[in-house]
Parts: sequence; structure tokens; C-alpha cells
Amino acid sequence: MKLHSIILGEGKPFVILHGFLGMADNWKTLGTRWSQDGFQVHLLDQRNHGRSFHSDTFDYNDMAQDVSNYCKEYDLENIVLLGHSMGGKVAMRCAAMYPELIDKLIIADIAPKEYAPHHSDIINALQSVDFTTLKKRGDADKILAQRINDVGTRMFLMKSLHRIDKNTYGWRFNLPTLAASQHDVGTHEQHDEPIDIPTLFIRGGESGYILDSDKMLIDHAFAKAELKTIPNAGHWLHAQEPDKFHDMVVEFIK
Repeated sequence: MKLHSIILGEGKPFVILHGFLGMADNWKTLGTRWSQDGFQVHLLDQRNHGRSFHSDTFDYNDMAQDVSNYCKEYDLENIVLLGHSMGGKVAMRCAAMYPELIDKLIIADIAPKEYAPHHSDIINALQSVDFTTLKKRGDADKILAQRINDVGTRMFLMKSLHRIDKNTYGWRFNLPTLAASQHDVGTHEQHDEPIDIPTLFIRGGESGYILDSDKMLIDHAFAKAELKTIPNAGHWLHAQEPDKFHDMVVEFIK
């Protein structure tokens, strides 16, 4: 099973993994900038997301293997690997399972620890959309708005709405599997030895995903880790402060 991707530019391979309910397109603006910096950027749709294959399982080992298989298919070595949120969990798992694949690792706003399930409101809102009654895209937004007040969150989710045929809409992500796997999204599998890959953790100053107390966990799990903060940014730090995020990443890689 192949992952769908968007490939931009030429140079050192730079693989980017989106978050839960996201897709490769979320990173196209920043990916284009990094391609102009001299990288070959691979924006991946992870399994059950975007245009990639659907599976009945949600498992970080499988998703890390998907990334390894993708790199083999495209002959990618010594990659820069960046993952945001759920994608950061996949990237950390990839570093544990395939350390020889990765030259530099960047984890955006997620720590090497367990998180309690917290997506149920969004999942319930997505499940409330009855596609048999949808006439236009705006109808889906009106239904989501009854349960999700934040316009930015709705716009993010609506990126995955697409036409299946002339009369029918659907979600690109595999909602049944992702809904059934909510409790698995926050899991973290500890590894015995610290990972020896140069690693940058970037957190949003207004996000609660990486706490000050998590620095000890990070240093325990990653032998060559640094933690940087983007002030005034939340969990969507790359979208809220794209210039700062871009510059931090390039400075770390180069």
C-alpha cells in the first residue's frame, strides 16, 4: 500500500507528516518555501488521511513502517523528518524503529508521553454530517458550526471534504477507523535507549501540549534534543507563526 504525496523541489530529502485529521495540503505553503531553500520536500498523506489508502487499523508502528516503505520506494536516505502532533508521534516512532533513515528530526508541539483522548467533540461533529442531505459545501460547515464554534478548526476540517461523484460529498479521511481509534492517538511507546539523532522540539507558547516539566522526558528519550518555543502561538504553531517556524527549522537543519 503506497502513501500519496506531494513532492516539491530538489535537494536533501525533507519528509513532512501532518497531524490527526489533516493532510499533505496543510503543509504546502511552508513546504514550497523549504523547497526554495534547497530541499526536496515530500508532503505525505498518512494512512486513513488525505488521498492515501484506508485501513482498519490505527497503529504507530504501522504508520512508521509506511514512512520507511515510502522512503525505500523513492530511494530517500539521510532524510530530515518533521512531524506535527500525531505526525510527531509517527516521526518519534520512526526514529526508534529506523534510526539509520533519519539525519535530523523535528517534532512540532507534541511530547514523548501519553495524552488523554481529547478529540471526541470534533469526531462527534464530523459524524453528525449527513451526506445524503448535503447539496453544497456550505451545508457541511453549517452542520459543523452547531458543535464547533472555532472557524479555524472548521476550515481545517473542511479541507478534507470532497466530491465522491456529481451528487455526493464525503470526507477524505477514514472517519470510522479514526473515530474507533481515538484512544490510540495519544499513546506513546517508550524505548529503552535514548535516540541518538539530532532532534528539535518546537512548541507553541500558548499551547499546553509540551509543558516545562516535559523537558526531562524529552532529554531522557532523545540524547541530542533541544526545545524551542514560539511565543504567542498555539498548537497550530506552523500556521500561526509560519515565518518563525520556517526560520527555526532551517537554522536547525543547516
